[in-house]
Amino acid sequence: MKITLICLLLTMTSVAMAQTSKGKDYYLLVGTYTNEAKTNGIHVYTFNTGTGDFQEKSITTGITNPSYIAISKDRKNVYSVSEAGQGKGVNAYAFDLATGKLTFLNSGSAGGNGPCYISVDDKKQWVFTGNYGGGSLSATRLNPDGSLGSQIQVIQHEGSSVNKSRQDKPHVHAVVLSPDNKFLMVPDLGTDKVNVYRFDPAKSEPLAPATPAFATANPGGGPRHLAFHPNGKHAYLVLEIDGAVTAFDYKDGQLKPTQTLTMLASGFSGKVGAADIHVSPDGKFLYASNRGEANEIVIYSIDKNGRITYAGRQGQGIDTPRNFAIDPTGNFLLVGNQNGNNIAIFERDKNTGMLKPTGKTIPVDKPVCLKFVEMR
Repeated sequence: MKITLICLLLTMTSVAMAQTSKGKDYYLLVGTYTNEAKTNGIHVYTFNTGTGDFQEKSITTGITNPSYIAISKDRKNVYSVSEAGQGKGVNAYAFDLATGKLTFLNSGSAGGNGPCYISVDDKKQWVFTGNYGGGSLSATRLNPDGSLGSQIQVIQHEGSSVNKSRQDKPHVHAVVLSPDNKFLMVPDLGTDKVNVYRFDPAKSEPLAPATPAFATANPGGGPRHLAFHPNGKHAYLVLEIDGAVTAFDYKDGQLKPTQTLTMLASGFSGKVGAADIHVSPDGKFLYASNRGEANEIVIYSIDKNGRITYAGRQGQGIDTPRNFAIDPTGNFLLVGNQNGNNIAIFERDKNTGMLKPTGKTIPVDKPVCLKFVEMR
């Protein structure tokens, strides 16, 4: 009896280990800048979190520069900007989880010039768009099928900051919902502020300034993207112009800055272009990308109080890392090399946070946004 039980336990353990090594398949959606041949758009792949293997499932073309994308919480719809100036700057698609195919639903106004970022609330009632060129943001009501409605609220930012060549006017660079979906965080590169709006989905104009209405960044820093810690108590902001990361304590719409650390290596004097920022699923490490002449991912450890400490950097196989993503299991970090025309796949050490090149790359023209979606 004991021998039988031991054999059964050993069998169950070996099966569990095999399943762990095999990993789980997710969809990987990639937004791009349109190439000259207009053969790229939104790409959908399957990605295995155990092996790092991938397979292309579909390509959706026909929209100019579907650069930044967002996926509804129910996974039935995908939204993209069309980073092409004025006009129909927001696009809605139905997403087939069985096949990985997108079906175009409709387009709508971004409410301003140069849309560069998009997000959708958890209940799929509103889509939010950030307009870099025009320095504005918008909220668009969604129809029951996930398509874009006609009701829209537009908020125009005002002001400037110290870098007159980059900050002569507002430049909204992200629209990030708080974990509880009650506030919208809006980093503005041109004004060195993270504007905060209270979100009430029941109102015809769902956004209103919070109290306080903004958090400030270092003068000349240039706020770009913001990421929340999985515990919802901290947030991290990447500053594009001076190449730094600011940590915040967060509660009920209020961002309290606690520290700012440089991303730059000692003695570095080249061009800076900090871009994206993400926290590992376990909340232990923070990653930020730097373009310019640095071309690297900078790694920070996060302590129990949300404070960050420099841990290392990875530059091998990276060329203009405009965006990157960590798979939901935390096993891999994928970097969208905009000028390298590929997505580089790195294995992530969960104990140290360090990145190791796998040698695997996904060939795709001008990738600028990566999103993982659970398949089932």
